[in-house]
Amino acid sequence: MRTAPTILHLDMDAFFASVEQASKPSLRGKAVVVGGLGPRGVVATCSYEARVFGVHSAMPMGQARRLAPHAAYLVPRFELYRSISEQVMRLLRELSPLVEPLSLDEAFVDLDAGGAARDAETARLAGAKLRTDIRTVTGLTGSVGLAASKMLAKIASEAAKPDGLVLIPPGTERAMLEPMTVRTLPGVGPATGDHLRRAGITTVGEIAEAGEDELVRLLGKAHGHALYAMALARDERPVVAERETKSVSVEDTYDVDIHDRVRVGVEVGRLADRCVRRLRASGLSGRTIVLKVRRYDFSTLTRSETLRGPTDDPAVVREAAARLLDSVDTTGGVRLLGVGVSGLADYTQEDLFAQAAGDRVEEPAEEPGTEPAEERSPPPAERRWPSGHDVRHTELGHGWVQGSGLGRVTVRFETPYSDVGRVRTFAVDDPELTPADPLPLVADAEDGAGQPSSGPLPLPASLPKSWSGGGGAAATSRP
Repeated sequence: MRTAPTILHLDMDAFFASVEQASKPSLRGKAVVVGGLGPRGVVATCSYEARVFGVHSAMPMGQARRLAPHAAYLVPRFELYRSISEQVMRLLRELSPLVEPLSLDEAFVDLDAGGAARDAETARLAGAKLRTDIRTVTGLTGSVGLAASKMLAKIASEAAKPDGLVLIPPGTERAMLEPMTVRTLPGVGPATGDHLRRAGITTVGEIAEAGEDELVRLLGKAHGHALYAMALARDERPVVAERETKSVSVEDTYDVDIHDRVRVGVEVGRLADRCVRRLRASGLSGRTIVLKVRRYDFSTLTRSETLRGPTDDPAVVREAAARLLDSVDTTGGVRLLGVGVSGLADYTQEDLFAQAAGDRVEEPAEEPGTEPAEERSPPPAERRWPSGHDVRHTELGHGWVQGSGLGRVTVRFETPYSDVGRVRTFAVDDPELTPADPLPLVADAEDGAGQPSSGPLPLPASLPKSWSGGGGAAATSRP
């Protein structure tokens, strides 16, 4: 393990919820919950104000509503989150060529590889500058952990939340870890934690005291060895710049089980198209098409088919997924469907158009006087107004959906740079109201509405940190 705290872990604070608060003045300092809003939806993330009521990620949405009935419940805007994540990742790559993204809002950085830090003081300065740059560019906050290993840097960033920086000086790691609960260590979930507790082991220090042989006896060879090493603060894993994408997939969970076989087929085709759009956005293609079906009784079936070469043709993926569906019994209903593509490549085999149709080389001729099948316009889709998504009114300007139902949609007209906006209600088919693209969280000289820049946005209210980092660790926090 290195001798200087030059591994940085960044974790954006309540990322999805913070983006929503920053873009909606009326929600700043309020409880915000982002996730699926149907009966089977789960919480993707929530603001710190919502966490006060016991709401947390992966909680069923129905339970969250019971705990925090007055919170704002919003449908995720993933394209906006991805664009902000790209801004953050660019800032990280300015620090070092070794950046290992873990998700949209989390990454490791090797500061030594880029020359950004060589000791504790330069690492602290690099971390502080990063937090300032993120706030300037995105209007959001992130928590930074600095340590001599990836495991410790992640523990430090968790201790720094929200909006803080914690540095663990080399030589203090074991003393810092000893009183912590065993659940602090990576890979120790509820089941392993209960198993250790029954053996009288509840802290990291007690893991070290138990010894490697006892841990192997309790947990097995691989897990026992790994856990003992972590308890001694040993972690030699390097920061890996590129994590190879093994597959691209999309899936939907339905509020009500789907029983109609035709509807199931339509949903599979729609998912195949979405999956291909993700493939193309990443500049990839793939050889293996995968179908996932979770039935009414929670049993999950997976089927796959491997093509002769990589493709990103939506027709090929749709037809392969449809053939896979033919082999699945959906009697009783379907609660989840997914389509994925693996065996990825950065090129496309152009002559594979017909392979999903059983090596059919020529398409049947169109009837005289008809449009080509690919060029026919689809039937108009029913207008949907997801809560939290952006809209524009021809007279009232930019706003976001507060809710919809019974043929009406309620909109609050405000932007990231405005004061709290007014609320209006419209018919769902009002021709003057249309979906809109999100606005950037921090305006340039002028935004699209001609409003002057207001600079960085005010931060949402946050909770005090529960741990400030002892033994010479540095911690800073915004109240």
